[in-house]
Amino acid sequence: MKGRLNASLVSGAVLVGLVVAMALVSFVWTPHDPVLVDAGNKLHGPGDGYLLGADKFGRDTFSQLMVGARTTLYVGIVAVGIAALIGTPLGVIAGMTRWRWLSELVMRANDLVFAFPALLLAVMLGAVYGAGTLTAMIAIGVATVPAFARVARAATMQVMVTDYILAARAAGRRRLPVAFRHVLPNIGSMLIVQASVSFAIAILAEAALSFLGFGTRPPTPSWGRMLQESQELLFSTPRLALWPGLAIALAVLGFNLLGDGLRDYLDPKLRRIRAER
Repeated sequence: MKGRLNASLVSGAVLVGLVVAMALVSFVWTPHDPVLVDAGNKLHGPGDGYLLGADKFGRDTFSQLMVGARTTLYVGIVAVGIAALIGTPLGVIAGMTRWRWLSELVMRANDLVFAFPALLLAVMLGAVYGAGTLTAMIAIGVATVPAFARVARAATMQVMVTDYILAARAAGRRRLPVAFRHVLPNIGSMLIVQASVSFAIAILAEAALSFLGFGTRPPTPSWGRMLQESQELLFSTPRLALWPGLAIALAVLGFNLLGDGLRDYLDPKLRRIRAER
């Protein structure tokens, strides 16, 4: 039986829910066209149909934030999906193999990938294929593979010494069925928590890449590029940097709180420790 919902889980779910709701609504409605350039409304203040004002090109800030949430979630989902689909099997293989050299080979290759940050990978891919959303997703996804591989390997090694795994192996079950029937279901909660934390990292990485020009390209709205476009007006019109910066901070905070809350909620050992306190 699962423990009671904790404050971190609820707070994180609320913040993430707001971001998701804003992204979903943007598919069917925005106050204004987020890419429409209107010189007559340049730096329009909040009010008169512009809830958060307009930027230096006359584009509605709130509409851009809504569509930017969609872009951010899209990049995060694909990047984390790439990392999970590659990193999880590698970690399970490294944790289940009988051959120590194979486990070491997988983890040393994992360490090699870990040495290349998402920004460097994005620059390399951008030089070959051109900067864009796809480049950002692949770079962030590949850079996040080591985190999933490490978590999956550590969790798999814990599961492999349990009695039911020993019984399954004694019954002659092959490793592939054991992995799908026993290992993956028992490490799933840890992978969910890792996915939540990696999502927060992907949001920051996407914003950084867009800020530097290696991420989402114009005219598609992006929180990172909104920050980049506002830097020259930082002292005269600080609200242009305030809103995308606040959106990034709340989204990252939400996913981090969600991951922390899920860890406490899904881990029975942590629940017992907290209950004893």
